[in-house]
Amino acid sequence: MTDTSSFVRHGPAEPLSPVVLSVPHAGREYPLPLRTALRVPLDHLKSLEDRHIDAVALAAHGGETLFVARLARAWIDLNRSEAERDPRVEEGVTGGQPQSAKLRSGLGLVPRRAGNSADIWRRRWSSDEVTARIRSDHRPYHAAVEAALKATRDRFGVAVLLDIHSMPSLTPAGKAPRIVFGDRFGRSASSRFLSRLEGVARASGVLAAANAPYSGGHVIERHAAPAEAIHAIQIEFDRALYLDPALDSPGRGMDFTSGLLRAMIDAIADEAAPGAQAAE
Repeated sequence: MTDTSSFVRHGPAEPLSPVVLSVPHAGREYPLPLRTALRVPLDHLKSLEDRHIDAVALAAHGGETLFVARLARAWIDLNRSEAERDPRVEEGVTGGQPQSAKLRSGLGLVPRRAGNSADIWRRRWSSDEVTARIRSDHRPYHAAVEAALKATRDRFGVAVLLDIHSMPSLTPAGKAPRIVFGDRFGRSASSRFLSRLEGVARASGVLAAANAPYSGGHVIERHAAPAEAIHAIQIEFDRALYLDPALDSPGRGMDFTSGLLRAMIDAIADEAAPGAQAAE
């Protein structure tokens, strides 16, 4: 395990599996500068977290390379590109360039809102402050993921990144998917990997969907390179699957959900096995 100021890397230096896991939105560390700049109670920022999805990933972990963010998403969002800088959050940023839908809604590189809250900051951050976060926290995470994927591909002939997230319950209740797989509509991974994940969900009796309403964010967009045998899929788990009724702490469904993720990891590793065998 490698523990940095902003994320933790689990797994040995040499990859043991063609699967790499990423958990970029579960961080619960809120630096002092963030806390002193808030205009809302700190608890309001929980809605930005993929609450305790890191516990699901750690329980499912079996030796694969796994990256878990420590710092809260409110500090910097690892699933946004460096270009998604909000002029309403950061001084020195102009609004002239095209903006993503997430940025327009207040969920850029440094989020402007949390849940139903209006602006969460007392002041705008300076460009230097945001740039410092990019250099110390955002770039090191992505550099580590990139290096791990290349090392995995070089060893096994193929690498598959599973980017693990959680989502609020979709509607209508009872008929909406509880898991959403995102492969950017087939651009970030071979269809055979998505098919295996869908098969695991079906076998478990959990309703799943692909690419709606979540097709995948910056993590898989940045790191996927199917033509170079590096595939990436985002997985969103309904928080009600594994949290308590208050959606705040791990609940009775934790074991089931972590077992489900473990089955997905095993299915992807099995699907990648021909490439792994060819590399050996």
